Amino acid sequence: MADDALPAPLLAFRDAVNAGDTAAFLALFPADGIVEDWGRRFSGHKAIRGWSDKELIGAKGILTYSQVIEQTPARISLRTEWVSSYFTGPGIFTFLLDGDTIREMKISEA
Repeated sequence: MADDALPAPLLAFRDAVNAGDTAAFLALFPADGIVEDWGRRFSGHKAIRGWSDKELIGAKGILTYSQVIEQTPARISLRTEWVSSYFTGPGIFTFLLDGDTIREMKISEA
């Protein structure tokens, strides 16, 4: 999938995750941002970091975007592939954007 089809925050998100850069990852979310991972909700930087330290960046994974499912200026859903020490498999990542920030990210079954 071509990177030029994606908003800049999503490219920065993927790059931060794949580089294991927690600070860059968290900087993409506002202080009250939300991550929902298969129904579990994490609100705010402290909670998001706790989740990420185990299941995202801490799992030393590689995230690949494979297909845009839905896209509006403020919402985009992507088919993804995730390979890590915690979980490996396909998923759907849905992002709610607010300018250059990710207001909410939801991960669900592909």
